[in-house]
Amino acid sequence: MKQYFTQKNPFIVPTNDGKLIEEHFGNASNGDSNISIAHMIAPPQWSEPFQTPEFDEYTYIIKGKKQFIVNDEKIILEAGQSIKIMKNTRVQYSNPFDEPCEYIAVCTPAFTIETANREA
Repeated sequence: MKQYFTQKNPFIVPTNDGKLIEEHFGNASNGDSNISIAHMIAPPQWSEPFQTPEFDEYTYIIKGKKQFIVNDEKIILEAGQSIKIMKNTRVQYSNPFDEPCEYIAVCTPAFTIETANREA
């Protein structure tokens, strides 16, 4: 039995806001509720509502810039930078810039829409 698994066909999460989400490991792709690892591309002028997730989220920026509002503090990260946002922290993710933002997101435990706790 192999002691590894290679992901060659990540699950593409359906979105209606132009954001690309390719989950390589997690609830949607392989049923792993312990971790989500996703490659994402946020289009220019994209944003999500504020949320208070029940998971830690790590973000590593590959290209472009991404804005985070964490407990009313605005943080802008660029390529090569990363952030960890602790669970139960109020946060808003956005790309208010003119170029796409490509990044990797890791959530522990795994992301689910129910545990994201998005505001209306």
